[in-house]
Amino acid sequence: MAKIKICGLSTLQDIQAANNYQPDYIGFVFAPKSRRYITPSQAENLKQQLLSKILAVGVFVNEPKEAIASLCTKKIIDIIQLHGTETESDIQWLKQHTGKPIIKAVSIKCDADILRWAGSTADYMLFDNGTGGTGRTFDWNLIHKCHCTKPYFLAGGIHSGNLVAALSTGAYALDLSSGVETDGKKDPAKIEEAIRIVRTKTGAHPFTNQ
Repeated sequence: MAKIKICGLSTLQDIQAANNYQPDYIGFVFAPKSRRYITPSQAENLKQQLLSKILAVGVFVNEPKEAIASLCTKKIIDIIQLHGTETESDIQWLKQHTGKPIIKAVSIKCDADILRWAGSTADYMLFDNGTGGTGRTFDWNLIHKCHCTKPYFLAGGIHSGNLVAALSTGAYALDLSSGVETDGKKDPAKIEEAIRIVRTKTGAHPFTNQ
């Protein structure tokens, strides 16, 4: 069954929607240039209100490794997502010092972008358009061309209208952000709709991630 991640949560209302509809993952964005940016203290407060069964992903862009490790130690995040120019050695350091799963985001313009990370020790890839947060899709056929064997999150412009097509790519998880927003804010009705579509299509109970 495909997993679901709702990224860019920043308010208690967002957390309540997540608790109600239970995606497998939520994302806290720690990249200051993002409009969805939250501080570690904000994330800590939000994590305390999140159901324990929902895993919190920390999204980073070239953040110092020690700062990422600190958030893991404080149990603010459960999984690390690297969205910058981090290297394979950075990934290995974080795995060694945190023991947390790593998602390495890759901007996809051609199949070589995927193949470049085929041997990474990251636990998952995340395939996106551009630097992320664009709300636009890329050519999903590139995934099939490179025969990716590592489990991957699919991001970039996914919404209720193309969720079924996104599922057909074979992604381990679908990563939604702007596609479940209205006027730049998370919309509980759109979150409910997206999760219902994915879980109904895969034969699971719509609002449980078990």
